[in-house]
Amino acid sequence: MPLLEEATLLGDVSLNVPVVVIGNGPSGICLSYLLSGYRPFMASGAVHPNPILHNKLEEGIHFSVVDQMMEGSMLTISLNNWMELPGLKLKDWTNGKWRNLMNDRATTEELASYYKDYVKIMGLQKNFIDNTCVTSVSKIQQDQKCAKGKMPKSVKIDSTTPQLFTPDNGLPPSLWEVRGYQRIGDGSHVPFCLYAENVVLATGTYDLPARLGVEGEDLPFVFHNVSAFELAVQSCKVGQASDPVLVVGAGLTAADAVLCAHRHSVPVVHAFRKSVTDPALIFKQLPKKLYPEYHKVYHKMCKQGYINTSHSNYTSFPETRIVSFLPDMKCTLQPTSGRNIVLSISMALVLIGTYPNLSFLKEHGKHLGLDPSKPISCKQNPIDINPYTFECTKEDNIFAMGPLIGDNFVRFLKGGALGITSCLVKRLKEKGQLISETGSDDG
Repeated sequence: MPLLEEATLLGDVSLNVPVVVIGNGPSGICLSYLLSGYRPFMASGAVHPNPILHNKLEEGIHFSVVDQMMEGSMLTISLNNWMELPGLKLKDWTNGKWRNLMNDRATTEELASYYKDYVKIMGLQKNFIDNTCVTSVSKIQQDQKCAKGKMPKSVKIDSTTPQLFTPDNGLPPSLWEVRGYQRIGDGSHVPFCLYAENVVLATGTYDLPARLGVEGEDLPFVFHNVSAFELAVQSCKVGQASDPVLVVGAGLTAADAVLCAHRHSVPVVHAFRKSVTDPALIFKQLPKKLYPEYHKVYHKMCKQGYINTSHSNYTSFPETRIVSFLPDMKCTLQPTSGRNIVLSISMALVLIGTYPNLSFLKEHGKHLGLDPSKPISCKQNPIDINPYTFECTKEDNIFAMGPLIGDNFVRFLKGGALGITSCLVKRLKEKGQLISETGSDDG
């Protein structure tokens, strides 16, 4: 469903389009694949582990999964490789050559290249407009003139783009106005405006780091990303003989920082609020055979605590909160089991999670969450959606998928893409304006 020719810039362009997808990660790519007409079918001889779902799939084996409208089953459609998108297996893409033969896992660099190549191989380039920043998404209520079939003045009809609304069939009660700018080669910004009946939020949740909110968190030696630590290692600002690096957090990003420190023999102090026996720890949800390195970190967290003994390269402080950071490169910790502890550190990495950047929505999208009084958060407050259509319960014609609704693994994104596509296809059929299915089916 191309919006523009591949080489076209968005400058001074206003278009009406059926769907605007905000985000170019796995969520947006997978949805673009299905909206372009590709349809998943049950492969001959395939067996789904859920017998009820398997029977439903077999009954409709000649119909695509999109057309079968199996409510309640979208999240379990695909149980293949966790990081794959439909129609292109990771092993086929790498020609069977994996860097990590021990556990059959791709590196982040390989995955990034896979997703970029996927867009090209599947012919989806025209669906994506690169180097753009969305600054506002707002609902436009049509006035009396528009309700009679006249488009807003700034909207130009693109005859090559399938329409959910046209001057002939009348306008819907409201449209979404999507504004932003595109960065071009000389660094300048070219504004654009799109009008859509449907908007899909597929931005992920890794834009804004969560903060502790303690004294000294803005000091120059306190960071909120692992890349700052990697740069410090490369520039020899930290090393084996330096004061320990403080890592705050008990998630996989914090574990990555610990692993990076271990590879470069940098001493680490690891502080986190949870108990090592907390069942909610991510390490307890990961298979040991697939993630041996993360389980090594978890073993250190359990066995190399500050109470037991002193360790030269790694010491954990479970059930501990950060009180403050001090200008003289010190940090005050407060364990639940004792008095405050002041440590000298070389740098601090606060890795306690991230929030999505939804600044283009009113109140940063808070009104879309399960709890409208709190910011949108993948774990604590995801966007509230209809579980079958993935449409937001608080706003019609705006959908969300991926980490924004708590689906962190790519294998779940396929279910979101199927749910949204099924919903839009059903609505198009009701209007008698089904988008032509130009893609090939995917077994």
